[in-house]
Amino acid sequence: MFKLTEEQRMIQEMTRDFAKNTVAPRAEHTDKHHEFPAEIIKQMSELGLMGVEVPDQWGGAGMDALCYAITVEEISAACASTGVIMSAHNSLCVAPIMKFGTDEQKKKYLTPLAKGEMIGCLGLTEPAAGSDAAAIKTRAELKGDEWVLNGTKIFITNGREAGVCVIMARTEPDDPSHRGISAFIVPSDAPGFSVGKLEDKLGIVGSSTTELVMEDCRIPKDHLLGERGKGFSVAMFTLDGGRIGIAAQAVGIARAALEASCAFAKERVQFGKPISSFQAIQWMIADMATEIDAARLLTWRAAIMKIAGERYSKESAMAKLFAAEVSERAANKAVQVHGGYGYTKDYPVERFYRDAKITAIYEGTSEIQRIVISRAALE
Repeated sequence: MFKLTEEQRMIQEMTRDFAKNTVAPRAEHTDKHHEFPAEIIKQMSELGLMGVEVPDQWGGAGMDALCYAITVEEISAACASTGVIMSAHNSLCVAPIMKFGTDEQKKKYLTPLAKGEMIGCLGLTEPAAGSDAAAIKTRAELKGDEWVLNGTKIFITNGREAGVCVIMARTEPDDPSHRGISAFIVPSDAPGFSVGKLEDKLGIVGSSTTELVMEDCRIPKDHLLGERGKGFSVAMFTLDGGRIGIAAQAVGIARAALEASCAFAKERVQFGKPISSFQAIQWMIADMATEIDAARLLTWRAAIMKIAGERYSKESAMAKLFAAEVSERAANKAVQVHGGYGYTKDYPVERFYRDAKITAIYEGTSEIQRIVISRAALE
């Protein structure tokens, strides 16, 4: 039987207590008012949750990928909006800078990101480049000692709050393939950089989702992240790790749905007895519990493979695919268990239902995950 280490259990307990006592009581307010939970993020930074896998020397908590998955699950079970703020920051901005950044870039950006002194985001998706990430049109031209970027990114998690963005742009205009893409570190105060439309979403409304607009945006030459023309590899590395975070978020939402359903079923009385005594309810609970455990183990497997330095693209895709679909099913069942009450905002399961859907879309749709998995299986 798989067991967490003493350190991992301590991290789990610490994060669970924080989530229960600090994050969860604020979740309804965050959702109702579409409010970025700034004070909670500040406290999470003090706990090391905004730089979970970053080594101590760069201001992080120095934990591993499994600890990261555990902490994202715990925060997301309390509030999915807060969970994705943490996940996008760690996976989509901190991770690529930690992996591909120079020491100078790490000192300037990784340390404040890991300490939570600034929020990070990734700029990959564009109006004509969603699942087809290689089709991006944002351009970056080297002019003297500066890169000049022009283009628009959409659906950017943390876009409004981000102090620094990892941006994918095309540096080889004559090469339309993924080999013409490079990655850049773009601070939000760079000349020509602005935040555009703020999306009005179905769920995870406490996290911002925005456009990022670059109009002759100028950044120093040394803000190229990794090698020129290798940006697509940076993006794929980033998404592999990010899918562990989203899988963990999905598990957290599903677990919250299960816990709420169990509590309600034991209290709700119909036909003279708690509805938890009816087989129809019991079977829904059983299915939820079984699938959630399976999704968590898939997520942990991907994290363990990452720790071991093994290739984990297929495993992270499996975890993300399955956990997202489990999250949707669990949230749906939770509403059903609650009956009419589940369709009202008096109970949190309607929020879980709205929040769960996005896990099957961002950081690669379920259809993209199936492509990744099938290609690996057919190799």
